[in-house]
Amino acid sequence: MAKSHLKPVTPATINRTVTPKRAPNADLRRREHLTDAEVERLIAAAKGNRWGHRDATMILVAYRHGLRVSELADLRWDQVDYATATLHVRRVKRGTPSTHPILGDELRALRRHQREQEPKSPFVFTSERGAPFSTAGFARMVERAGREAKLAFKAHPHMLRHACGYALANKGHDTRSLQAYLGHRNIQHTVRYTELSPTRFKDFWRD
Repeated sequence: MAKSHLKPVTPATINRTVTPKRAPNADLRRREHLTDAEVERLIAAAKGNRWGHRDATMILVAYRHGLRVSELADLRWDQVDYATATLHVRRVKRGTPSTHPILGDELRALRRHQREQEPKSPFVFTSERGAPFSTAGFARMVERAGREAKLAFKAHPHMLRHACGYALANKGHDTRSLQAYLGHRNIQHTVRYTELSPTRFKDFWRD
């Protein structure tokens, strides 16, 4: 019998492991919103950054107006009306636009930020090179500020939008008003805030 010249070859196939799925948010943190006190801690922590005033102002504006991170990154100076102290909010995800009041501390913070912004830009929040601040950059900044603030969970930008909704619901604002303020097209997205509001049961057990 002729001798075979064939040699065994080690298989080149690589058995890959299945990528683990991301754990549900409920397993990562107790809740998806921040309290007023936690937002204040986050702002205070951000002030210690290299561009502390800009970073703290970003967090404040996102919180006060319930902005999504993409809405914050796209915010432009022509949306800020100093004369009437109002902010013209443009929503994404087919949300309804609205006009919000700007409180005094926020107005002062925006004025200072605009004076100090270099290079000048039509965008409110920019990087050192003058480009619009990225959504990923803001997410990293919020996460770092959360660690500095010693929050018991990982903070992310959308928690500021939820914090706005819960804070306004706790102040007794009705669901329809909250829907308009947050730009929700579907009121079911707004109901979650009033459902967990402590003022909902304020008259229970009273004679």
